Amino acid sequence: MSPREPVPFAFLAEADRFRSNVTPPPRRRASAAEMAGRWLLGLTLVAGLVGALILAMPALSTPSGTPTQQSQASQGH
Repeated sequence: MSPREPVPFAFLAEADRFRSNVTPPPRRRASAAEMAGRWLLGLTLVAGLVGALILAMPALSTPSGTPTQQSQASQGH
């Protein structure tokens, strides 16, 4: 094995030699009520975004039946 380079911090040099034998506890599964709440929140957010887009569509569209209005400056007057 090659010699190791000096490390400025002792805890970094010790870190690769330290192995924990403690396993973390298993993750708790979400209950049915929590899952339903997450789905409901997600659906509410998506419905709000879609609703805002639908309500904003008339304001974003240009009227096709009326001619576009030009200012007098653009007509050279």
